[in-house]
Amino acid sequence: MPATADPRVAIVIPAYQAAGSVGAVVAGARAIAPVYVVDDGSTDGTGEGARGAGVTVLRHVTNRGKGAALATGIAAAVAGGADVIVTLDADGQHPPSEIPRLLAPIVAGQADLVLGARERGGTMPLGRRVTNWLSSRLATRIAGQGVADAQTGFRAFSRSVAERVKPAEDRYEYETAFLLGACDAGFRVTCVAIPTIYEGATSHFRSWTDTWRVARVFARYAKRILAGGGAA
Repeated sequence: MPATADPRVAIVIPAYQAAGSVGAVVAGARAIAPVYVVDDGSTDGTGEGARGAGVTVLRHVTNRGKGAALATGIAAAVAGGADVIVTLDADGQHPPSEIPRLLAPIVAGQADLVLGARERGGTMPLGRRVTNWLSSRLATRIAGQGVADAQTGFRAFSRSVAERVKPAEDRYEYETAFLLGACDAGFRVTCVAIPTIYEGATSHFRSWTDTWRVARVFARYAKRILAGGGAA
């Protein structure tokens, strides 16, 4: 298991209008490894809140989307020499204390990409439970590997995955494209159960527009299977 504040690991936190929560998230994460916060055009002081916690803050002048923020942070982590990269959201939904559990399968050589799988129940809103279940079933079928939570933004993956999987998508569909792209490239995926935390934070996911974008990614990979390209 990586030691505390292990420089071989980098944590990437995409953040938009998260001034009220990013400080606490960063405080928990920075004790484990170096942190890159990507302020995606926030106007509420998100970047300042992260800087106050003493981590690297990268800024998009305008809001470019979660995918673009992740791509910026991952590229910076790779350039900084990280061997393993962790991504988690800035809204407090993902407990930084769970990061070592996500890292464990990679450190043990058992996986290349680890998904923090949320329990579908309890505090997870009903609408999210339904979409989470459906997307996970689709991802499992398309990828040919078990995927318990296709929508989770709490992930750990090797440098090899980061260097090879670079989706063109720039919003919420980026994460779906990243997951399916990693499977398509032959990387091993596993899941680790994590607590489900919803405390009323505002979601920036636009139900119709972003769902359509995600559906298009699924359709693209499913089409490859039907065309005889094998598991995407």
